[in-house]
Amino acid sequence: MEANKVVLITGAAGGLGQALTGAFAAAGWRVAAGFHRTPIHATSDAVWPVALDVTEPERATQAVGAVVERWGRLDALVNNAGATADAAFFQIADADWDRVLAVNLKGAMACARAAVWPMIRQRSGHIVNVSSFAARAGTRGQAAYAAAKAGLTGLTQSLAAELGSRNVRVNAVLPGVLPTAMTAGLDPEARERLVAGNLLRRMNSVDEVAAFIVFLTGMQNVSAQVFQLDSRPARWT
Repeated sequence: MEANKVVLITGAAGGLGQALTGAFAAAGWRVAAGFHRTPIHATSDAVWPVALDVTEPERATQAVGAVVERWGRLDALVNNAGATADAAFFQIADADWDRVLAVNLKGAMACARAAVWPMIRQRSGHIVNVSSFAARAGTRGQAAYAAAKAGLTGLTQSLAAELGSRNVRVNAVLPGVLPTAMTAGLDPEARERLVAGNLLRRMNSVDEVAAFIVFLTGMQNVSAQVFQLDSRPARWT
């Protein structure tokens, strides 16, 4: 691929975000690594840390503008920022519900809304939304997260329909259970149940997911699709 391709990754300080940053840089992309609270230290000239709180739409607009000003274009956006607030439905606080939807759904919308304009001008671009298996099957104690990720999947397909005529592709990826900070806080039994739900009886790898997303982002003829990357069976209903 051309060496001047540019990607903005949200949530780049997390486990999957770091893997994505490294994989895109290794593939020759210029990477704007969006972070919120945890600073990112660039490991190469191809990586540029960008402060980005996805819950503030004006910050998303500013971040995209800064990327385009620095590198002249934006070829891909990976909406990877995520948050959970696990609790039984009747116990979850309104503030936690709002925060989970703000990060996972509204934040992705804000970043996509800012990113599509340079992509439309280029007549080319790709948005990849990191969704979750919870959006398909639901999980006990994760009503807010499942609702937000289901909304993200719907947003993916609506945006793909709206932007297809402009040659902007939009897809979603369900990365599966990953050994990241998000799963590290689970109690051992809950963690084991997630693993046991996989036919292969193991977690996925952040490096494998990152490699898939890099490959997908470079594809020119795929849009409006949802890719599940683990071995959990579920009906497409």
